Amino acid sequence: MKKHILRFTVFATALIGSQFATAAPFAKKAKGPVKVFILAGQSNMEGQAVVDLTGKDYNDGKGTLATLIKDPAKASLFKHLQDSKGNWAERDDVWVRYQRENSPLLAGPLKCGYSVYGDPHHFGAELQFGHVIGDAIDNQVLLVKTAWGGKSLDVDFRPPSSGGTVGPYYTLMIAQIRDAMEKIKTDFPAYDGKGCELAGFAWWHGWNDFCDEKMVKSYEKNMVNFINDVRKDLKSPQLPVVIAELTGPWLKDAKDLPEAAKLVRKAQEDAAGNAKFKGTVLFVETRDFVRKPEDSPHPGHGHHEFGNAETYFLVGDAMAKGMLKILPK
Repeated sequence: MKKHILRFTVFATALIGSQFATAAPFAKKAKGPVKVFILAGQSNMEGQAVVDLTGKDYNDGKGTLATLIKDPAKASLFKHLQDSKGNWAERDDVWVRYQRENSPLLAGPLKCGYSVYGDPHHFGAELQFGHVIGDAIDNQVLLVKTAWGGKSLDVDFRPPSSGGTVGPYYTLMIAQIRDAMEKIKTDFPAYDGKGCELAGFAWWHGWNDFCDEKMVKSYEKNMVNFINDVRKDLKSPQLPVVIAELTGPWLKDAKDLPEAAKLVRKAQEDAAGNAKFKGTVLFVETRDFVRKPEDSPHPGHGHHEFGNAETYFLVGDAMAKGMLKILPK
């Protein structure tokens, strides 16, 4: 079985600026049709990275975006996220829509704040994903987030082809994607009526399933079925899909990485390498993006990557660059 994997290495400080800094003007006039990308998963995809909170509850701001952007060794990595006046940047050529559970809809231009908390102090993988995709294509972009915390693939997102009861969050995800495309003019008045088309699907998930032996064993099969069913239900048989590796709170060489988590990571990689998905599904490694708890806003929140802004930024970057590799030319 040939596996389609995009590998990223740990970054040398000298390379940060050249690899990640962006200079494209955010005010460019994007053309239609709108390209729609789905960002789906569980609590990490909801957005747990801290922008600018500080004090003892946030480890004195260590690992926040505001702190990292002031670090001379890393400032160039994040500089495109601020405008010339030092305000957090927005870009109108990329829109974001996030219907949180039991909370008001979030919809507008790409910026910090599209997280489950609904405040400007958090963000998720969508931030850098949107910047990379927005810089790379001329069309208007819409990112639709469909993510809920604590949801398994085996039960909550269970795809129809896996048999049994279809996961309620699989059904809700499909409904929200359709709703976003149907209501684009309502949610984004600047929409020019030139149509919208589904362009890609990014998946960041895995925590809940590795906590259950049965779910671990079923993950690869469920992931393959999930991709097939999403493509069928959204009438997009070759929809490009990127699977971001289960990150987890462990560094690359950590000795306490549960065997079950390793198996879920392998299942994600093997699902992407399925021969039927050749050239349209890609697995991207993210394990090197985890930062130390003591260098992060929430040292005790390993399940949320310690809230470290760099981790979420880099995961979004990896997913977007992976997506660009498999988008139709």
